[in-house]
Amino acid sequence: MTLRVKTDANAPRIGFLFPGQGAQAVGMGRELFDRSPAAREVFQQVDDALERPLAGLMFNGPEDELRQTVNAQPAIMAVSLACMRAMEEHFGKELMPQPLLMAGHSLGEYTALAVAGVLDVAETAQLVRTRGLLMQEACESNPGTMAAVLGLDEMTIEEIARETGTYVSNINTAEQIVISGERMAVAVALDLASARGAKRVVPLSVGGAFHSGLMEPARAGLIEAIEKLNFKDPKVPIVANFTGKPLTTADSVKEELAAQICGCVQWKRTVDHMIGSGIVDFLEIGPGRALGGMIKRIDKRANVSSVGDIDSILKLHAN
Repeated sequence: MTLRVKTDANAPRIGFLFPGQGAQAVGMGRELFDRSPAAREVFQQVDDALERPLAGLMFNGPEDELRQTVNAQPAIMAVSLACMRAMEEHFGKELMPQPLLMAGHSLGEYTALAVAGVLDVAETAQLVRTRGLLMQEACESNPGTMAAVLGLDEMTIEEIARETGTYVSNINTAEQIVISGERMAVAVALDLASARGAKRVVPLSVGGAFHSGLMEPARAGLIEAIEKLNFKDPKVPIVANFTGKPLTTADSVKEELAAQICGCVQWKRTVDHMIGSGIVDFLEIGPGRALGGMIKRIDKRANVSSVGDIDSILKLHAN
């Protein structure tokens, strides 16, 4: 799965992006499984690593079971990695797009670990499973929710968070910021946001208050799981959610994962860094197209392609 690094100064400056939780949908990955032997192998590797038939749940549902954090996270990761393998299969080694940088949104950062050679597919799947279990347990012990606020700046939302005891969990674009916390506190925060001029407030259908202090019970267990694995330096720098800066060593990756589970996903800062580093073309790899939409809102000049099935891979190859 590890990518070769293209050092030719004239090579396209491409950034790979991997989606996070919320991109799941029943049926995702089925077409990849049916049409790509390389993708089929990824699904089998993930099933073997988790010792259960996750692919069957992805393909057939039920939806409420797939939506559960412990299932959604490894499922989305599996589809993204299957897309990568199918791309490699269709492009061949010489023509396969080579990224200058890569990034993943929350869970997607774990997908990047496998693509960059930090962990192998089985190790990544097992770590994602552990993360999902820990987060689900934290959601049960510290119930909460999340909501998107559209049309307010970061400073105003940070003030609202301080006043209501909520958390700023995702800064996706300059005008799309997600807050989280206990349900009543989030409801009060949304009222304040509306009163202060938000264009829209959108409660999110999620299992808990991700990327907030309510996830603190999950941090120690995640650190313990991380320390049991043999992390390698990324072959391609991964721009970190928490800092918006590139990760180039195994130790920096470990620190990022430990911080990210309770910390804010600085997606705008991440994308700004990639664009500032010369990335012109972004390739969103995996289910859904949410990241591509965010990229265009951050910088309308960016070129974004989404790859989630064989037809989109063939279209990319034709170009």
